[in-house]
Amino acid sequence: MTLTHDLRVETLVEPVGIDTQRPELAWRLDALADGAQGAAMAAWQVEAREGGPDGRSVWESDRVPGSRPWGVRWDGEDLRSSTTYAWRVRTWTAGEDEAGPWSEWALFETGVLRGEAWSAAWVAGPPAATGVAYLRGDLDLSGLAPVVRARAHVSALGWCRLFVNGVDHTGPALVPRWTPFDTEVEFQTYDVTHALTSGANALTLVVGDGRFRGRNGIKNERALYGDRLAGLVEVHLDLADGSTRRVGSDGSWVTGTGSILESDPKWGERTDLRIDDSAWFDPQRRPAGALPAEVLPSRRRLVGERTGRVQQVRTLSAVSVVRTPSGKQLVDLGQNFAGVVRLRLDGPAGTRVRLTHSEIVGSDGELDTDYIHLLPFGRWYQRDEVVLGGEEVWWQPWFTVHGFRYVEVDGLPTSLSPADVEGVVLSSELPDVGEFDCSDPRLVRLRENIAWSLRSNFMDTSTDCPTRERSGWTGDIQLFAPTALSMVEAHGYLRRYLRSLALEQRPDGSIPPVIPSETSEFTSRRSLFTRYFEHTSTSVGWGDAAVYVPQALHTYRGDVEVLREMYPVVVRWVDRLERRTRPEGPVQHLAARVRGRGRRLPEGVVSVGYDWGEWLRPGEGMLAISAGNLTLGHPEVATAYLAHTAARTAEVADVLGRAEDAARFRRLAERTRHAYRAAFVRPDGRVGADEQDDYVRAIAFGLLEPSEIRPALELLLSRLRHNGFHVGTGFLSTPMLLKVLADHGHEDVVWKLLLQTSSPSWLHQVEAGATTTWESWEGYDEHGKARDSHNHYAFGSIGAFLVERVAGLAPGAPGYDVVEVAPLVDGPVSHASASVLTPHGRAAVAWRREQAEDGVHVHLEVAVPTGAVARVRVAHHAAREVGPGRHELDFSCAPSSVEGNVR
Repeated sequence: MTLTHDLRVETLVEPVGIDTQRPELAWRLDALADGAQGAAMAAWQVEAREGGPDGRSVWESDRVPGSRPWGVRWDGEDLRSSTTYAWRVRTWTAGEDEAGPWSEWALFETGVLRGEAWSAAWVAGPPAATGVAYLRGDLDLSGLAPVVRARAHVSALGWCRLFVNGVDHTGPALVPRWTPFDTEVEFQTYDVTHALTSGANALTLVVGDGRFRGRNGIKNERALYGDRLAGLVEVHLDLADGSTRRVGSDGSWVTGTGSILESDPKWGERTDLRIDDSAWFDPQRRPAGALPAEVLPSRRRLVGERTGRVQQVRTLSAVSVVRTPSGKQLVDLGQNFAGVVRLRLDGPAGTRVRLTHSEIVGSDGELDTDYIHLLPFGRWYQRDEVVLGGEEVWWQPWFTVHGFRYVEVDGLPTSLSPADVEGVVLSSELPDVGEFDCSDPRLVRLRENIAWSLRSNFMDTSTDCPTRERSGWTGDIQLFAPTALSMVEAHGYLRRYLRSLALEQRPDGSIPPVIPSETSEFTSRRSLFTRYFEHTSTSVGWGDAAVYVPQALHTYRGDVEVLREMYPVVVRWVDRLERRTRPEGPVQHLAARVRGRGRRLPEGVVSVGYDWGEWLRPGEGMLAISAGNLTLGHPEVATAYLAHTAARTAEVADVLGRAEDAARFRRLAERTRHAYRAAFVRPDGRVGADEQDDYVRAIAFGLLEPSEIRPALELLLSRLRHNGFHVGTGFLSTPMLLKVLADHGHEDVVWKLLLQTSSPSWLHQVEAGATTTWESWEGYDEHGKARDSHNHYAFGSIGAFLVERVAGLAPGAPGYDVVEVAPLVDGPVSHASASVLTPHGRAAVAWRREQAEDGVHVHLEVAVPTGAVARVRVAHHAAREVGPGRHELDFSCAPSSVEGNVR
């Protein structure tokens, strides 16, 4: 008998504003308080009520057989829009006839359900307006029964804040999230019950450029999706007499300007505090200069939030404020992050204060912003300007975000102290689910750096960096998804990303390298960058996010539904890759000949189309790599990925019960594997271009015959020794490097690479004082000047290895049905521990190695959640299985093996 807790709907705890009729339910099981360990779940029962625990019953399920406490679909009465529901669950365990106790009641609220008509209309300011839009509607509740419940469902084309009678219901959240705006836009739901009065009420929506009209991506183009900011507000009222009302934005709304003059996500915010815009928020006053808002038609689908908002997740205290040689004030927040600053401003009215943000201070003591810019134009990044109003204020921008550690303050007549400044950290609200610790504090700091890069880039899409591009690169997220899922509750977040990816897939099966794709029907002009990005939509390792991210969700969260939803996308993508093995026409045949370095490549090799390649090996620059990609390409990388991706797709087909598809994709994988070996495995054992990543990829993807693996490993080890045991891989193979070495018995080399402190290495960044992970291995050029982003998570994909191999806690079966415990106990680290909140509950491991007279002993502690088992392997000892509960095991690592003792 077990306790049921942690009830979730659509992966979220007590969500508000869901928009589906059949939400997915999940829960976790715990042992009873007396310490007895619960057996696996055998059946469940759900009860649900409308309005709350005391409301009308809308679902009382039967006893439903099931062993997994997730993936359960709502099967009660049809849900109603803008309604609160309470639900609880109880479970039966194997071998017991009596159910466990009911869980506590949990709540969720619907928004406007999918397919239901909205009564509100999109309203916008004048066509020529370029600044922030202030929109207002008046709601008179005189003569009506008292409001007992009120929900406002709100969306915008741009980032917005909702005010009801001056009460801010949005705060610093950056909403709505970036979606493919041609197709769909998020809405947010707010409880506005207590903000309304019985008489006149002012509904105010302030809308900044956001991702809709602001500058996006490396192209830095503005107004990709449209040039007019707009808002939509629909309020659902439940009155004390039992009646309901819906009111929404319409032609009666007015629009105008306020104190925020301009606001761009990348180029910052311009505010004039001399402008009094308080009338916009006061129901008793009319804002001066207000004009009638225009009602806009829109075919965009409105969708509910599917993951936590981009919100303030913490604040940072300033470490210091100093004067630079040029006399400007420089604030150090002590940590690189994504967000904004909140600071005290005081000075005469009309004083113009400029804030410039950066990750780097140069050797001359001045703020360095040059490294952010790949191009010599569009260099206004990350600057805010405030014109003071003559009174002391605490000020914080509303509709922008910066990647920075340092803030340069110019023009402020007063001197700041650290107490006058704080950093506001913005990120998607994703609870931590994992922990890691070990005896080497540098590895602990490395994982902290990875966590900060995750937080900085898990914004309204999973960006590459919070400074330069802020684009949702597919290659980065497919590498990092396992690490993310071991650190935070990223389930719904990654699902949201995949939904956008599916919407953006092109008819020919290709997938844009960034999601959202930063293209729109509104933007009729096709710039050089736009055409280039269209050309790059064939790239393996990037488009493969359609395959690998859903499989990561299946592995770490047991999510089968995401495999089913993404399966058509995956099939179209793999079919597109297969077509790249067949050159058509003289131009493609010439390209294939060039990429074969003058020789005819074997049939089945991916010989045409664009690929980003391994990307950013040590010493490589982005512009030079891109030029090479356009000419010689990377057939060895592309062919390896086609073989591996086809094999992985066959696995997905097996899970979904598609036997014919599975057989087809296995045949494709095997044909491509043979083509790869014929083209890129040489008689002397060398593989591909003879780089570290060629060997890692070939071994990890299973492309070699058994007799070829050992020679390939020896050549990889030779390259590592020649390189002084420094990493030589780029984005694609770095996550696999240490795992390949560990899986083939080279733990000593794993530790040499992991604990290397000179560049290129992970700990070089740590010892250089980094507080996030860098985009390139070096971070600085040979002259000591910063280069590339200093807040990228791609090389932080090592985070999964720290948890799963150093500490030894990994999923051994989908959803952690089996917890794989296999720590690397023979190395410089003397102890390590990790925990992960799995779909079954929290799993944990802690081990310590001690020297004794009779040899080396390892003491291991394992916590296995109810419903799972653990498979434990330590050093040379045989694997053993332990069930739910806490276990202590002792192992001898002396040459004469001693069986582990379970206590």
